[in-house]
Amino acid sequence: MEKQQCFRDKTRKIQIGNVTIGGGSPIAIQSMTNTRTEDVAATVAQILRLEEAGCEIIRCTCPTQEAAAAIGEIRRQIHIPLVADIHFDYRMAIAAIENGADKIRINPGNIGGPDRIREVVSCARERNVPIRVGVNSGSLEKHLVERYHGVTAEGLVESALDKVGMVEDCGYDRIVISIKSSDVITCARAHELLAQRTDYPLHVGITEAGTVYGGNIKSAVGLGIILYQGIGDTIRVSLSGDPVEEIRSAKQILRDLKLREGGVEVTSCPTCGRTRIDLIGLAEQVEKMVQKYPYNIKVAVMGCAVNGPGEAKEADIGIAGGDGEGLLIRRGEIVKKVPEDELLSTLEYELDHWESK
Repeated sequence: MEKQQCFRDKTRKIQIGNVTIGGGSPIAIQSMTNTRTEDVAATVAQILRLEEAGCEIIRCTCPTQEAAAAIGEIRRQIHIPLVADIHFDYRMAIAAIENGADKIRINPGNIGGPDRIREVVSCARERNVPIRVGVNSGSLEKHLVERYHGVTAEGLVESALDKVGMVEDCGYDRIVISIKSSDVITCARAHELLAQRTDYPLHVGITEAGTVYGGNIKSAVGLGIILYQGIGDTIRVSLSGDPVEEIRSAKQILRDLKLREGGVEVTSCPTCGRTRIDLIGLAEQVEKMVQKYPYNIKVAVMGCAVNGPGEAKEADIGIAGGDGEGLLIRRGEIVKKVPEDELLSTLEYELDHWESK
């Protein structure tokens, strides 16, 4: 993608804790905790798992004063920026900011009247805390639904820019915009329109995407369309499951779009009648095993010793299963034969010593 076509190169740079977004900065991967924020121990434990998986910004819901008060202690025990998610009650936004949130997420349309919006923005401005203005298809105002004859990309963009204007009217512009829909085409089109009308950083994702299976497919399609157009400064893959899966999926999407390097990429063949090993199980084991390595390499897992070396030619290292034995392949060349039950351990040994090769 040519530079002049890349919207993310032209967005404003905004600092969120120790992470810079916008202005061509690396696309930051986000997730959201599903613990009760008031339970500091459980929330911290989950965030530390997410950090280990590669999460770079984390969001926690703050529906109560107890949750907002917990933000400070959670923040002290983690290492990535913490975003407080606020709905309806402006007091929670103020409390979260006062307790150390690195950013808040609000919909100015449901936080209260103009006076309450000004109070929240004033508090954020005093502490230089960015505000993520979020709208989605489920919160689209009735008059916009009527004007556009349903929930449309145009309506979502109008709603988002109206909410941004509410914050700007309070004299503040440290803003990130989030505009989401569970419909892939509507969401992609909304981001295309929005990117042409603002230079604020955009947080992108397909909301309510679904389960780990269905949600991953929907997110890969939607985020692929959006990100390939040079749109998006931070992303979240929203899944009904362990939040760690969101991070794994986001990293894979970014790697496949050549927007991020690092981490081992695993390729595997789809199996056929020649397969004589449990290739599916082996590939799943390899995928889990390689997560501990920081190398920017490709690992191939093939189920046929006949075509394995050729199919693994583009990989840095690979294994191919036969009938009771298998092959270790390095850059398209067969290195050695090993018993079938030693394929995984042989590959692991090779990766353990990869830097010396």
